[in-house]
Amino acid sequence: MFGHTSPKFTRAIAVVSAVGGLLCAPAHASDVSKEEIKKAAALNRGPYLTLLRSLVEVESGSRDLEGLAKIAGIVRSELAKLGGSVSVLPGRPVYPLSDSPAAVGDMVKAEFSGKGTRKIMFIAHMDTVYLRGMLARQPFKVDGDTAYGLAIADDKQGVALIIRAIAMMKELGIDDYGKLTVLINGDEEISSPGSRETISKLAAEQDALFSFEVGGPKGDIRLATSGVGAVQLSVEGKSSHAGARPEAGANALTELVYQLSKLEDLSVPSQGLKVNWTLAQAGTNRNVIPANASAQADVRANRVSDFDTLEEEIQARTQQRKLAQSRVDVKFEVRRPPLEATDAAREIAKQAQQIYAEIGHDMPVKDQPTGGGTDAAFAGLHARGAVIEGFGLTGTGAHSNNDERIDLKTLEPRLYLIARLVQVLGSLSR
Repeated sequence: MFGHTSPKFTRAIAVVSAVGGLLCAPAHASDVSKEEIKKAAALNRGPYLTLLRSLVEVESGSRDLEGLAKIAGIVRSELAKLGGSVSVLPGRPVYPLSDSPAAVGDMVKAEFSGKGTRKIMFIAHMDTVYLRGMLARQPFKVDGDTAYGLAIADDKQGVALIIRAIAMMKELGIDDYGKLTVLINGDEEISSPGSRETISKLAAEQDALFSFEVGGPKGDIRLATSGVGAVQLSVEGKSSHAGARPEAGANALTELVYQLSKLEDLSVPSQGLKVNWTLAQAGTNRNVIPANASAQADVRANRVSDFDTLEEEIQARTQQRKLAQSRVDVKFEVRRPPLEATDAAREIAKQAQQIYAEIGHDMPVKDQPTGGGTDAAFAGLHARGAVIEGFGLTGTGAHSNNDERIDLKTLEPRLYLIARLVQVLGSLSR
């Protein structure tokens, strides 16, 4: 069930939150001081940039299997150096979408054993939207506190941040977890047809999962995102000469217009459901009755249940046809489900805010759906613990051809946050 939360975990987090009362007995807590963590975070800029450069300089578009294999090798090697039990999971489009390639990039999975009891998971993606050859126009460079590069914000900063955060925790001896799982996938930009099932399955075992897409302008983290769906409406008619024998045909365009007229009022803005018809195609020649016509709609929803209800409604409305000889087919795809905020996520977000306050920073928490297209949503489908998005550095210009960047001033605070949050979660008994 979507949004299910372990009652024990929710209670354990709540009792040490700002609104809690009783203290839990520590299960395990490393004795590394806050000051030591701050000093270690400050020393990581150089190693982080070195790793980030190596990732950015590999072109790894979602359909570029050679590039994805190369960057997966870098990620696998780095995680293995840190002592992780690393495996490469083959990329197969187990949930093929209308535009899915025949093969997708592999996933790199690593597991680290600690002395605590909590199961924590970090996720990010190594594929990009860019085509081979575009790196020359958007090379890696650093100008003061800003780093630029192809896919540097989305999401190579996140991959590098996970690796360096684990390296820093290893150096400090912070192992306040039972198992720390890392999953880096290579098909996020094409709606994760090969990795969504693995993400959901692994997430269901976790007490907390953090996704390392970019954070907001002020380091914002997100507890909810809109889901993304698509509708493909196809009509098959019968062609005929438009001048000599139009009556012998079945005009697919006429049928399409009729069907669209019945599907105009599907949006429910008050609950975040948006259905917009954005593409249409019909006919081959001006003087031929079109035998085929099609239209596509973009769908956004804030609740998983809204996708199911919408699909049922569209199927019901398209049963009646205007032309007896026509055939109407509807395909509904959930490109990404919504990520819905949970009480467990809200409680950990409070802890994150308190940790940021330790180093003099505010951190907004967004618990209302915004945007869409995040692997954290697949994680949230069956999660028993918290799922939080936006643990990466602040960045802008994602998917742009010349101005993708990250703010390096957010590196130290993020490294501090990750290490301290692992400490805090590890101090809570089950």
